[in-house]
Amino acid sequence: MFRALADPTRRHLLDALYARDGRTLSELAEGLAMTRQAVTKHLAVLEEAGLVTAVRRGRERRHHLNPAPLADVGDRWIRRYDRARVDALTDLKRALEDPVTETAHPAATAFVYVSYIRTTPERLWEALTTPAFIRRYFDGGGPDSDWTPGAPVRWSMGGEPAQDWDQHVLEADPPRRLAYTWHNYRPEMQAIFGWSDEQLAVLQQEPVSRVAFEIEPVSPEAVKLTVTHDGFVPGSAMLEGIAGGWPGILSNLKSLLETGEVVAGRS
Repeated sequence: MFRALADPTRRHLLDALYARDGRTLSELAEGLAMTRQAVTKHLAVLEEAGLVTAVRRGRERRHHLNPAPLADVGDRWIRRYDRARVDALTDLKRALEDPVTETAHPAATAFVYVSYIRTTPERLWEALTTPAFIRRYFDGGGPDSDWTPGAPVRWSMGGEPAQDWDQHVLEADPPRRLAYTWHNYRPEMQAIFGWSDEQLAVLQQEPVSRVAFEIEPVSPEAVKLTVTHDGFVPGSAMLEGIAGGWPGILSNLKSLLETGEVVAGRS
């Protein structure tokens, strides 16, 4: 990972994906004084390091920034009780230095996150589908279903009883792939976030998204988990929300499988 970050061109490519995720090779090569083949080689190094994930959509191959390896480095050398302080200082630095924007990735339509976890595919599948396990890394809530195709997915927030928000299982192929529809904005959320009736009505116009979990063994002791949450429109408020929520949830999942505990300060 450090070798990948050492090259200024590769850092430029990561900055470009941070500014707007999900770019094609042509979009990333635009403005660079090098051939597309050279850009492809740089992207291959970033993919090998786990910092970039490429997802094919039709004839296009779109590249997504993957922060998981960087988060793993931070978790290794930052003590759990220092995490909240470091996060607060980072947020303050961004607020003081970064230009104000309405959203981090206004043209993005998908969220992709890749993590390597020291566990087995069967154990990871159990963690993704067992309510008692899910509640531990979803901050007391999360999805619940019998996880068969077409079955409803009930949802709980913060330990409240699970509710039917019209979610369904799309695919279930244990222990390789799980996919289900995501909930839209619900009236139950209105009081939590302080939305007016007009704000809620606008938010509910967003299309229903979907999330998929791909599990691939990479060694006898580790698996690769790819989470793809897509189906959004550009500028989606839901995408902005889940992009801020999934990294913490998946970091908790990884920590729970590898150490038996969640990362303090992340939920």
